[in-house]
Amino acid sequence: MILLPLLFFLALVTSLVVWFLLAIVTNTATEPFAQPLRCLAAVFLPTILVYYGLKKRSLSSSGAQVGFIIGFVMTISSLSFFACLFVFFMLGSTVTKWRSGQKCKFEENYKEGGQRNWLQVICNGGVAAQLAILYMIDNGCRELPIDFSRFYSASWLSCGLVGALACCCGDTLASEIGSVVGSSNPILITNFKRVHTGTNGAISLAGTVASFLGGLLIGLTFYLTNHILVDRQLPMHPIQWPIIILGGFAGLLGSLIDSLLGATLQYSGYCTQRKLIVGSPASSVVHISGIPLLDNHNVNLISSFLTSFATSFLAYNWYLYDKQ
Repeated sequence: MILLPLLFFLALVTSLVVWFLLAIVTNTATEPFAQPLRCLAAVFLPTILVYYGLKKRSLSSSGAQVGFIIGFVMTISSLSFFACLFVFFMLGSTVTKWRSGQKCKFEENYKEGGQRNWLQVICNGGVAAQLAILYMIDNGCRELPIDFSRFYSASWLSCGLVGALACCCGDTLASEIGSVVGSSNPILITNFKRVHTGTNGAISLAGTVASFLGGLLIGLTFYLTNHILVDRQLPMHPIQWPIIILGGFAGLLGSLIDSLLGATLQYSGYCTQRKLIVGSPASSVVHISGIPLLDNHNVNLISSFLTSFATSFLAYNWYLYDKQ
């Protein structure tokens, strides 16, 4: 189960090294290396964020280390990317602690504050960080508007990054809010039958709405930050507000993909002894759904990747249609 996230982390580190060599050693990057102030921000801002995460027990030690790397990449590539990461982290940390007294009763691996480790961090932020590195390699360290005619790769990668973070933010809100809001049990996405709270692949009205709003907030954050930071001397570019709607779409789609994968490829069973949902078969466990092929980490990583691609594809066609 750990193989896919580990391979992805190694790919992320390798890509970061490649970018560094291109920008520093061979000096063949499309744009000059980041300015000193941006480099300072890329160290300072992630440091503050991971310190806060450790203090509030939102991150474990390993989660903080990987989180710093991802924060560095997101900040040095584009401050708009870091702003989205910041909103996702703060919002996710807040809702994770909300009504924690209820969550500890049905979550098998409940930890106070969340205490996300390196696996959880890479599976939630890894796709976005990889896209940020590709963005730097091809476009340098700067903020660019969504304009597929003038900045094709930057627009594709930016929309994909927003989609990846919107997916993870939407899924986090759906899980953390949907599990403790409402009086009735959720339904399984594959057969629409009522299941126990905490079942992989279960959805609720509150969770579905939360996933859309979470993605919408990521899209809004990118829109506002880019509106402030994009160089006004650049040529006129298309309207930018559709990225807000695309963020909401990505949050909803990512949550649904996550639920579908969870209901089919992730084992869920009810332990009659512990009275909660577990992720592996046992003599005291009654099977509910899925097979033990993936775990939460793999599901999050795959959902983020698929949603990222879908968001970029939809954005390209949206802006193309808008020009016509």
